[in-house]
Amino acid sequence: MAEAVLRQATYADLEAVPEHRVAEIIDGVLETHPRPRPRHAGAAVRLGGELDLTFSRGRGGPGGWIILIEPELHLGSQIVVPDLAGWRRTRMPTEPEGAYIETSPDWVCEILSPSTTSLDRGPKRRIYAEAGIGHLWLLDPAAGVLEGFALTDGRWVLLATIQRGETVALPPFDAVPFPLGDLFPFDDPAAPALPET
Repeated sequence: MAEAVLRQATYADLEAVPEHRVAEIIDGVLETHPRPRPRHAGAAVRLGGELDLTFSRGRGGPGGWIILIEPELHLGSQIVVPDLAGWRRTRMPTEPEGAYIETSPDWVCEILSPSTTSLDRGPKRRIYAEAGIGHLWLLDPAAGVLEGFALTDGRWVLLATIQRGETVALPPFDAVPFPLGDLFPFDDPAAPALPET
């Protein structure tokens, strides 16, 4: 009996996905998931802001990086959208012309959520290793945990697991440590609120 041949997803398939969903092509399969929840989005904005100020703009830090939120990466036949990615300016000195980027980043961060954890810890980790991305962070805002990995001989090596209440000082952004708790805006009851009008 002949086996059915699975059709490989195309970029046209990806473009047809409604804008309220994130779409990727992983191992030839179109993967979609909902846009991030507020806890997830808040952590992404806070982490991006933390790194942008010191590592992109060089205010109180070394500078020399480009940090982007949800860039569309074309890594060979794989099309992935990490929550955040960073390139050393020497590797991406000018803005790419199109909507996607083919230069693999030096660092990626995936913010784990129930709809993405299996992809982020499974196929996407493998894809990032195959692309030679040097550093991977996995941030779980629900658990308040950040895992930092470095690529060594084609394999991910866990450098550290940081928990809520601890300080983040992970490569490649270890020059300017910051409290992990700063990434969780909904967990700070002391944060000032605007008066109701």
